[in-house]
Amino acid sequence: MPHTRPRQFDLIAFDWDGTLFDSTALITRCIQRAVVDVGGQEPTREAASYVIGMSLLPALAHAAPDVPKDKYPALGERFRHHYLQHQHDISLFEGVLDLLDDLKARHHWLTVATGKSRSGLNEALQAVELRGVFDGSRTADETAGKPNPRMLHELMREFGAEPERTLMIGDTTHDLQMALNAGCASVGVSYGAHEPETFHVLQPRHVAHSVRELHDWLLQHA
Repeated sequence: MPHTRPRQFDLIAFDWDGTLFDSTALITRCIQRAVVDVGGQEPTREAASYVIGMSLLPALAHAAPDVPKDKYPALGERFRHHYLQHQHDISLFEGVLDLLDDLKARHHWLTVATGKSRSGLNEALQAVELRGVFDGSRTADETAGKPNPRMLHELMREFGAEPERTLMIGDTTHDLQMALNAGCASVGVSYGAHEPETFHVLQPRHVAHSVRELHDWLLQHA
C-alpha cells in the first residue's frame, strides 16, 4: 500500500479535555469545590468552565479572583484531590477511537496540545486503545500555556510541518486563539467547555456539533 499524504493538513493537533475526553463537567465541579475548600466564593458553572484548557494555576486564579495568591498552591492541591477521586469515571467521547483510527490510516501526524500536566496526560494515554495512536504531544507545564502558540510551534518544528499544513481542534476559545496566534487553521467543537457563539471571531474552518460531524468533516476536508 503506498504511503500517501493527506490532502490539506499534515499535522493535526487535538485539545484533550472537552474535545477527545468527556471531562468538562467533572473539571468544572472540581474547580468549584477547590475554590470553596480554600475559602473562596464558589464560581459559577460558566466561570469555572471558561478556564478549562488554560494552565492549572492561571486557570484557578481566573476562576477565583477573591482567593489570595498565597493560597494558589493549596487551590491547585484541592483541585487535584477532587479530580483524582473521579478521573476514572470519565472516558473518551463515543466515536473518538474510530475518528483517530481513520485519520491514522490516512497518514496524518496526530498530536495532542493540552492544558493538562505531562503526568496527567501520560496517565490518560496509558489506556490500551490509545497506545501508539499519537505521534507527539505538548502539555502546559512543559511549554507555554494557551493561547500562547509555543506548544503548536514546538510540534510543527518537531515534525517539520508548516503552519498552513497544521490544524488545531479544540472546544475553547483558548484553543482557537492559540491556532490563530500560530498561523494555523482551526476547527472548533461545540460539545465541550465554551459556547460556540464565541468561536466565530477566531475564524475556525468549521464548528462541529458532535464527534460524528467532526469525523465526517475531517475525512472530507483534512
